[in-house]
Amino acid sequence: MEQKVKQNTGVEPLWAHFIHSKGAGKGLPIAGNFELTANCNFRCKMCYVHEDCREGMLSAEEWIAIGKRAVEQGMVFVLLTGGEPFLRPDFKEIYSALIKMGLLISINTNGSLIDDDMFAFLVENPPIRMNISLYAADNEVYKELCGREALEIVKKNIIRLHEAGISVKINSSITPDNASEIEAIYAFGEEHGIPVTASTYMYPPVRINDKKYGSSPARFTAEEAAAYLLKCREQYLTPDQLQNSAALINPDDELCDGETQENMRCRAGRTAFWITWDGRMLPCGMFPDEGYSVREMGFDAAWEAVKGYTKTIMMPKECTACPKKDRCSVCAASCISETGSPAIRPDYICRLTMTYDKLLYKKYRPEKSEESSHEA
Repeated sequence: MEQKVKQNTGVEPLWAHFIHSKGAGKGLPIAGNFELTANCNFRCKMCYVHEDCREGMLSAEEWIAIGKRAVEQGMVFVLLTGGEPFLRPDFKEIYSALIKMGLLISINTNGSLIDDDMFAFLVENPPIRMNISLYAADNEVYKELCGREALEIVKKNIIRLHEAGISVKINSSITPDNASEIEAIYAFGEEHGIPVTASTYMYPPVRINDKKYGSSPARFTAEEAAAYLLKCREQYLTPDQLQNSAALINPDDELCDGETQENMRCRAGRTAFWITWDGRMLPCGMFPDEGYSVREMGFDAAWEAVKGYTKTIMMPKECTACPKKDRCSVCAASCISETGSPAIRPDYICRLTMTYDKLLYKKYRPEKSEESSHEA
């Protein structure tokens, strides 16, 4: 019997990739991330942004003005995030203005504050995607990680938004507190036809922990993170797909010293930007820098400053020469979070990547498929 191939459908569509590619050549701010608030009704142990931000928050009028100017400069996509964006009493005002500008809006949320009124509003004015965090399928595990008994309302909202025709993706951060829930989280997504994206790497929360680089108490060791990453991928990839990935691994590869450096490779500061709750523009939200004040400089000048800053950021020499670089999740933000500098190799991520490759190769190496075919 032919085995059904499972797919992770939470992948960026080709047309979005094309828009970013075109925008990169012109230096356009294609995608904005609007951190509407850093406040949250949850207390997730691994959060990198939650803080009390009553003073200095951008007003609805300021966010709308920023959105208008960003659209004039080329913005197509905007992600509304937090904290918890639905905590803002003026969320509908901001959202309605942005959607009238023709923007393709996504929302990051923990899913607990979508009452019947907000549900009806979203159905009438649907975003292109709702990214909803789901950290467990067990109430006690969920409460231990998030500090709130909200699992049932979150699951209810995921299901009813999906059934109403809104594109929903489940995001899950896997930590020592909820590692036992990996299979249940993916099973919930599969049951309802909703893609799941899970991460076992937790950034050190340097934006809110006084820049204690490399310190993230609510995470695995690098080796544990690698093992749980493989377990996550086993939930949506078939053995054949995993064997194909294993075939790309050279088990003899080791870390090496590079002689040259490369500029950061992601979209941050090239076609994407992040604006914090108090109006500071950053290449991405994981950067602990002060950034550039949109309030003081205006959007255009802040974007030019971010682009200029991004061009100065060089990755570690070891990463440039690493044979695993195309399979590694290292980025400038993670280097900074782990080491304090984008140019210093983050040992944690290196160990995570190397351990993952070894585990994948050991379990799904090409010889395994040959042995299975001989036995058959």
